[in-house]
Amino acid sequence: MRAVVSRVTEAAVLVDDHVVGELTRPGLLVLLAVTHDDGPAQAETMARKLHELRILRDERSVADTGAGLLVISQFTLYGATRKGRRPSFTAAAHPEHAKPLIDEVIARLRARGATVATGRFGATMAVRSVADGPFTVLIDV
Repeated sequence: MRAVVSRVTEAAVLVDDHVVGELTRPGLLVLLAVTHDDGPAQAETMARKLHELRILRDERSVADTGAGLLVISQFTLYGATRKGRRPSFTAAAHPEHAKPLIDEVIARLRARGATVATGRFGATMAVRSVADGPFTVLIDV
């Protein structure tokens, strides 16, 4: 499982020009991808890391501050670009494997008390965000 996590002052995800998820105050924008051998253990680890990662202002976490998260599935994080000019997405899990695990990360974050907004799995989405810092990290579990 892989996530690109950005500290933002606000963020929104739109489908067909309609907002489907948003953060209206500082929090984390999370682009999340699943690979073939991921399972519930990786979902739990990712949820814990996202909740406890100390990248908000003053080295605080979502757990410390109650900040929200906007979690958006993005299989292209597993795009391989070492060879040729066209990315290969063979490392990305098929939707029937990925969607339940994305949903599980979201459910585990919510079970920890986090406020989580989401995109729409499989949809073409427009993502708008205002970077804070900017501060962006990559998480691989």
